[in-house]
Order: sequence, then C-alpha cells, then structure tokens
Amino acid sequence: MNETSPAPVASAPAPRKTPATGGGKPATTAGAPAATGRRIAELLQRQGVLVVLLTVVIVASFIYPSFHTLDNARGVTVQASFLAVVALGMTMVIITGGIDLSVGSVFALGGVLAAWASQWGFLPALLTPLVVCGAIGLLNGFLVARAGMAPFIVTLATLLGARGLLLAITDEGATTYLVPKDSAFAELGQGSIWGFGYPILVALALFGAGGLLLQRTSFGQTIFAVGGSSDAATLMGLPVARTKMLVYTLSGLLAGLAGALNAARLSSGVTILGVGMELDAISAVVIGGTLLIGGAGSISGTLWGVLLLQVIQNLINQIGTLNSSYQSVVSGGFLIVVVVAQRYLARSRRTT
Repeated sequence: MNETSPAPVASAPAPRKTPATGGGKPATTAGAPAATGRRIAELLQRQGVLVVLLTVVIVASFIYPSFHTLDNARGVTVQASFLAVVALGMTMVIITGGIDLSVGSVFALGGVLAAWASQWGFLPALLTPLVVCGAIGLLNGFLVARAGMAPFIVTLATLLGARGLLLAITDEGATTYLVPKDSAFAELGQGSIWGFGYPILVALALFGAGGLLLQRTSFGQTIFAVGGSSDAATLMGLPVARTKMLVYTLSGLLAGLAGALNAARLSSGVTILGVGMELDAISAVVIGGTLLIGGAGSISGTLWGVLLLQVIQNLINQIGTLNSSYQSVVSGGFLIVVVVAQRYLARSRRTT
C-alpha cells in the first residue's frame, strides 16, 4: 500500500497591521479644527474692518445716489489722507504697547510752522515742521524709554506743550500765517494727478513703506516683539529702548508732515485744527485691528479704519440728514463694538 504525503495546506496571509484609529474610523488630525479657528479669529481681527467698510459703502451707494460719485470719493480720500498719516505713526506706537496723545497738537503746530516758513521757500516750509515735531516725538520717546515714565503722562504733557508753543508763535491765535498761493509748497497740497491730490499719493506711499517696514525688516519684527513683552525682548537682546524712541520720533514726524500737508492745502496755518485728532487716530488704529495692549496690528487695517471713520463722517455731515454731533456717537459706538470683538477674538485664539 503506497503511502502518499498529505496535500500541502495553503497558509492564510498574515493580517496587515493597521494603526489604531478608534474603532476602525479614519484618523483625523486633532489640531486641525483648533488651527482653523485661530486662523479665522486672526483674519477677522485684522481684516474684519474691511468687510464693514465695504458693507457701509455698498449700502450708502444704494441709499444716497450722490455718495458714489467721483467728486465725493475725492473729497473723502483727501480728508482721510491727513488723518491716515497721523494714524500710521500711532499704529507703530500702539503696537509697542504705548500711546501718543500729543499728535493732535503736533499736527496743528506742524501746520503753523510750515505756513510760517513757507515765505522762505519749499524746503524751509517742509523741513521746519519735520525738525520741530520730530524733536517733540524724540522727547516723548526718551522720557518713555529711558526715563521709564508712563506714555499717557508724557504725551499728555507734550500735548499741552505743543499747543502752548503754537499759541506763542501765533500771538494767542491772533496771527495767521499764509502760504504764498503760487509757491511750490502750495502746489504740494493743492496739486493733483488724474484728479487725486498729492496728499493722497503721499499717504499711500507712506502706508506702503510702513507696511514693508513692519513686515519685511528686523526693526518691524522688533516692534512686535517689544509690544508682545518688553521683558522677553530685552532677554532676547533686542534694542527695546531704542525701538521705543524711534517709534515715538516717527509718530512726531508723521504728525508734523500731516500738518504741513494740510497747511499747504488750506494755504494757511490754522491754529484751531487738531483738537481731538489724537482720539480719531487711536480710534482708527483700534478699529483697524491693532490691539491696545500691543504686540499685534497691521498697517492695512489702520488704513481701512481711517476710511471707515471718514465715510461715516461724510455720510453724517454732507450727505445724510443727521446732525454732525452724531458723528462722535457713531464713531464711539463702532469703537466699543470693535474692542469687545477684539477681546472675544483674542480669547478664542487662546482657547482654540
């Protein structure tokens, strides 16, 4: 009886190892929803004002046919250009965690100095306010950064000092200096390209340079680091005191330049201008997404904040039927809403 070997039995393939996915469900990245929430909160904080601005413009264009005309757009942008230049310097100061209450008085002083010096030519009219107002900003920065004084107190003192110097130059406001009508300095404020005045172009150029400065240079990154934590920035070896001095100096320079441009446009140095302008600048900066506690902000957001305030002012004072006193009420309401929204968004970014 022949013996035969049993037929070979095919072995079953070894089970493939799969990572544990919690009951066979596909794996998901745990941090994805949190990261998405943080990005959305950050985007709303920075660019939410642009959405509001576009909404107001669209609605106003339907309600008021004269709002979206080219002449009205030129008027709004020209008026916005002076506040925008002042708010640009304020943005950098606030990002460092400071405040500059002197910009309104420095703006008015710059206009008077420019008008006074315009009798000697273009360069004296432009350089005189820059030198004097830049020196005021440097004084603010020195007292804040080197002497350790509170920015609120320091800039409040220079607010009063700049206004007092303005009154001394103009004999308590009795003297008004005029800009020669046919001078090159007057052309700086009243000339235009394709219907848009030179102040608008100057403001846009400054905002472009400011955006590059904050986002593409080590100085800009230092500004954010100082605003985030001065102590941490010092431990990292960053020049904290020098950075604060520079941003306050820039704020004074830009406020003086804005005043000079306004004097060139008006052909005179008006002494009563600039009252409360520091509050408008702070409002525009905060509405634009810059945090009052420092460490976060954007140049583009400030520009949208300035335009939003000017559009509101235009709707109330020139096109709408409301009394001009409502402008402050509406601006204050926007500011409260934005500050509350920023607080909520900041909390959302910390918890997600």
